[in-house]
Amino acid sequence: MTKRLLLVTSPPASGKTYISQKLAERLKHVVYLDKDTLIPLSKQIFAVAGQPYDRSSDFFEKNIRDYEYITIVNLALEALKYDNIALINAPFTREIRSPEYINQLKDKLKRMDAKLTVIWLVTDPEVVHQRMIARNSDRDTWKLQHWDEYISKVDFSVPATIDDPNDDLDFLKFYNSSDEEYESSMKRILSLLEADE
Repeated sequence: MTKRLLLVTSPPASGKTYISQKLAERLKHVVYLDKDTLIPLSKQIFAVAGQPYDRSSDFFEKNIRDYEYITIVNLALEALKYDNIALINAPFTREIRSPEYINQLKDKLKRMDAKLTVIWLVTDPEVVHQRMIARNSDRDTWKLQHWDEYISKVDFSVPATIDDPNDDLDFLKFYNSSDEEYESSMKRILSLLEADE
């Protein structure tokens, strides 16, 4: 089987965690990694620095954000030394739209005889709003209090520029605005990934 790094990605509250966990439960030989697992460490950095906990702040952008991504990707690359699939649940908001970042990641994986699969969740913005309200997380406080400002800056467009026409598994769309879309997408994507085993 080809070793694979799966990035399950989309704007916040699109359903990444639920879908990532369900994929991890169904796939074989998979290591599941959630970037949110790093939040307690990030909160400590805010506290030690005497900064209010605000993941939309300049402090977070400068001192924490990119390091969370570096750490979670490094954990995944390490996991691929010992198992066939590493699945990361994280937004990768900027990274997923950067051909340079994606190509560098693919190069790292190639040196490990592994490949990249990006699973992009396609979810209606109003569905995202309702899910964010329902999950009631402190990471969303600013977003919900400033919803119009926040949502105007969120890019829901499909980052298709990273799609390699020579690789059927490098970029997959998972439609997730309804139960029917979820069931159909889960079945299709599991079938594709399991056929690669």
